[in-house]
This record gives sequence, structure tokens and C-alpha cells, in this order.
Amino acid sequence: MEGNNGRAGEIPMSIPSGDGQEQPPQVVVRGNADGFLQEVVSGRHHLQADEPAAAGGNDAAPSPYDYLLIALGVCTSMTVGLYARRKQFPLENIVVSLSHSRIHAKDCEECETKQGMLDRIDAQITLTGPLTPEQRAKLKEIAGKCPVHRTLKSEIDIRLRADQTT
Repeated sequence: MEGNNGRAGEIPMSIPSGDGQEQPPQVVVRGNADGFLQEVVSGRHHLQADEPAAAGGNDAAPSPYDYLLIALGVCTSMTVGLYARRKQFPLENIVVSLSHSRIHAKDCEECETKQGMLDRIDAQITLTGPLTPEQRAKLKEIAGKCPVHRTLKSEIDIRLRADQTT
């Protein structure tokens, strides 16, 4: 990234894992205080993230919430496709369309939270191919069981540790 002289934002060699052992990081994100644009390294893949112009960014890359929706949509599509292949369903294509919003908790009848605001993700899955109604229903059920969906619906323990670098 511009302005990064290589000292600040060095890639950590290891981070603590859940069992107390050190492990290499799976994702490293680098940015600077000049703006929102971030450089992302995930294994051998290099990505960027930014905020939309309306939020003060340059809209040069997907936003963090875009990546959240991407993760859920990709996982949903992969899970449905894998299940259909294993069961030899005549599924041809999968399209998952997603959006994120914040809603008043009181407007969500099925939600446990009843006060304040909460996040809502609306997802629509379109399945093409000569599927029976039973196969379509099963694939819709499987869509809600993808690992990212399960993670987002579960309790998440995020442990943030700050290095003392200068």
C-alpha cells in the first residue's frame, strides 16, 4: 500500500489459537490512517477492501459488509451444489442474492432480541434445473446449513490482542 514503509503492519508470524498454541494467521489485513482502503492477504490470494464513497471511502473494492455477504453467499452456493452432486439431483445453476440492513428489533417477530437495533441479512436462492418440488425443498433446507450460516447464527468469541509495536 502507498505510504507503508514495511515496519508498521508487518505480518505477524503467529497468533494464539483456541488451544493456546501458536499458529500462522489465515488472513492478514493491512491499512493506514490515511483512508479506508485495505490490502488483504489470504494464503496466496490478494484482495482489497474499501468503504463506499457515501461512507468516506473511495469505493475501490468491496466493503467489509460486502465481504460478509460474499462469504455467506459463496458458502451457501457451494453447500447446495455439493449436496446436489452427492445426491445426483439435476441441479444446473445456483444464484444466491443477498442484502444487509439494520432493523428495529421490535419489527422482528421471530427474533429473540426485542429492543434496539439488529442486523438482518436477506438471502434469496434461485435454483435452476429439472428439480422435483421435494428436491427444491431439500436444497433450500441445506442452504441454511452451510458452515458460514451456522457460524453467523452461533455465539462467536472474538479475541482481540494488540501488539505493542511502534
